[in-house]
Amino acid sequence: MIYDVIVIGSGPGGYIAAVRASQLGLKAAIVEKYKTLGGTCLNVGCIPSKALLDSSHHYYDAVKHFEGHGIMIDPPKIDFSKMIERKAKVVDQTTGGVKFLMDKNNIDVFEGLGSFTDETHVKVTKNDGKEEVIEGKNIIIATGSKPSNLPFISIDKERIITSTEALKLSEIPKHLLVIGGGVIGLELGSVYKRLGANVSVIEYQGNIVPGMDADVSKELQKVLKKQGVKFFTSHAVTEVQRNQDIISVKAKNKKGEDVKFSGDYCLVAVGRRPYTEGLGLENIGVKVNEKGQIEINQHLQTSIPNVYAIGDVVKGTMLAHKAEEEGVVVAEFIAGQQPHIDYNLIPGIVYTWPEVAAIGKTEEELKDAGIDYKSGKFSMRALGRSRASGDLDGFVKVLASKATDEVLGVHIVGPRAADLIMEAAVGMEYKASAEDFARICHGHPTYSEAFKEAAKAAWDGSPLNA
Repeated sequence: MIYDVIVIGSGPGGYIAAVRASQLGLKAAIVEKYKTLGGTCLNVGCIPSKALLDSSHHYYDAVKHFEGHGIMIDPPKIDFSKMIERKAKVVDQTTGGVKFLMDKNNIDVFEGLGSFTDETHVKVTKNDGKEEVIEGKNIIIATGSKPSNLPFISIDKERIITSTEALKLSEIPKHLLVIGGGVIGLELGSVYKRLGANVSVIEYQGNIVPGMDADVSKELQKVLKKQGVKFFTSHAVTEVQRNQDIISVKAKNKKGEDVKFSGDYCLVAVGRRPYTEGLGLENIGVKVNEKGQIEINQHLQTSIPNVYAIGDVVKGTMLAHKAEEEGVVVAEFIAGQQPHIDYNLIPGIVYTWPEVAAIGKTEEELKDAGIDYKSGKFSMRALGRSRASGDLDGFVKVLASKATDEVLGVHIVGPRAADLIMEAAVGMEYKASAEDFARICHGHPTYSEAFKEAAKAAWDGSPLNA
């Protein structure tokens, strides 16, 4: 059989691309080297981390907030093994759902390592060493990414760990050292801080979540510090050593002084790198840049026109939803349609509590680009809904063009920010102005009113509830 589309990798980008291709009448196949479908996101990333974040949030609320709501209970106890077991069930259900989608859409699944023999043939090497070659008119590379490391750190997957191991520990750390103040480090650090661990975040840059708006970074650090997380920004890690169950981390602070940290676990969360090992790209001449990313054009085609690449293996943010959109775009392009994707409107989210969400331009990006803008900000503390729930930290910040009032960026720190940001995404897709958002009637009392008020502040400088 000659497939219309072969997808290598079954993460969010890969399986969505295969499903969309099938919906458009194309015969599709997926090649996945692991036994379960779903890639990093579903197996050792987005889904299991959110399961643990939710479980730990419930426990933290019971310990810290129930009494304030008039709920009196004995000090709650943690059954950590049950928490991990629940996480595993969530993963199993979700990956099982992907398998169901493959069956429902008549997508053939090949288990094994996929590699190119030429521009239209993929060799599938199974775990038992047996090989099978399949042929496709179009091939989509969706092999995702792997955790990055620093060259002098030896990850033993026991005490010096990546995010993968952090999701399946057998105990709660006493003191978790987190190298990296990005999304992964903060989310997993939050999980274990809520469960009682001491958590120290060591970040090379001068602020956490470095790519986000500076106001967001500052607010998130303030809130997490209030929750007990310790931060050491502008610290360059120079050494990580293990002595039995003790991990020592050495770093230099911004003054050049040596600083030493000690804990029982060390999470290395310094980003992720494109994963293309074993693909045989050299066999067909697919170009890769100095960052290890596969080079593509505006249609996500590689240097070989019938070979496409999506998700973490190409330029842009390493986000599951970005990969999904690219998967849809490629499938539709192969089917002869003219899809589009606006990379400026891909939301970035941090699932701490409060959550963080952002879309569009940061204030720093607008300044660097020389764009005249206006800013409106509204505090969650001023909302009736926030006072009722007790979620008072955070704000909504709206950035709009001074010339046209078009909203250029929205940045939220607050409860349910991950869901609230989609109002901004929809409006910005249709070039909505700050006045447009301000004049839309929002339900009361809701967290979304903070967005309305911030938009009004950006539009005419006068929120109604401040």
